[in-house]
Amino acid sequence: MFTLNCKGRLLVINEPVVMGIINVTTDSFYSGSRKPVLDDVLRTAEKMLNEGAAILDVGGQSTRPGSEDIGIDGELQRVLPAVEAISSRFPESFISVDTYYSAVAAEAVSAGASLVNDISSGTLDGKMIETVAALKIPYIAMHMKGTPKTMQQHANYKDVSLEVLDFFIKKMEECRKAGIHDVIIDPGFGFAKTIAHNFTLLKSLSIFEILQKPLLVGISRKATIYKTLGITAEEALNGTTALNTIGLLNGANILRVHDVKEAVEAVALVKNCGY
Repeated sequence: MFTLNCKGRLLVINEPVVMGIINVTTDSFYSGSRKPVLDDVLRTAEKMLNEGAAILDVGGQSTRPGSEDIGIDGELQRVLPAVEAISSRFPESFISVDTYYSAVAAEAVSAGASLVNDISSGTLDGKMIETVAALKIPYIAMHMKGTPKTMQQHANYKDVSLEVLDFFIKKMEECRKAGIHDVIIDPGFGFAKTIAHNFTLLKSLSIFEILQKPLLVGISRKATIYKTLGITAEEALNGTTALNTIGLLNGANILRVHDVKEAVEAVALVKNCGY
């Protein structure tokens, strides 16, 4: 069981939970996740919460391979109204802000977010670790090499699972020294990883249990699924459920998904199988 202190409220993870993705963007890789209009954001948040989402993950820019950075100001213009609106309408919800900018993280937490989800684990903004420590909130640290624009050029490993594990062992120490108490681990499926790397990571997911931290799996509708099956992201829900189930069997504590209902059902069925 993991207990995360989210601005004085406790998020208890005594069984796997689901994080719903809300992209306040126009260019995220899966068209169904794009919610640039505030009314759509609120409708999506309500639907996800009703379906059983424990966390809502709000992001203001696409981090798909090759994506362009819109900058701090552009991200703030998208993220802050969404976080404020969700926090006001659903005050009991747990909101994470998906950003690698410390300034965006701080502003979003002030607006109502209570977790920071950073795809770069502080490598793209040297102030991120100290900012999260000062905010005293949980930190989702993801493994990635390079930037979203260049990351696929860095998909080179001798042993991807061991190299990602080694990265997190060092990152946990950095976070501990900075004063971050609650850290969530995300292996970074699709970020500086080939399809083969992603399948290897999923198969060996239990290796990360040595870190004794909540483990997040974010593989929803990604290229690993749709390219392997020869379909599109729009057709990748069934494949997502299949890989999420493997993730749960191998120790995932949080499923980050576009489709909350199906993920919640997967959690329930795996639980009833005794896992």
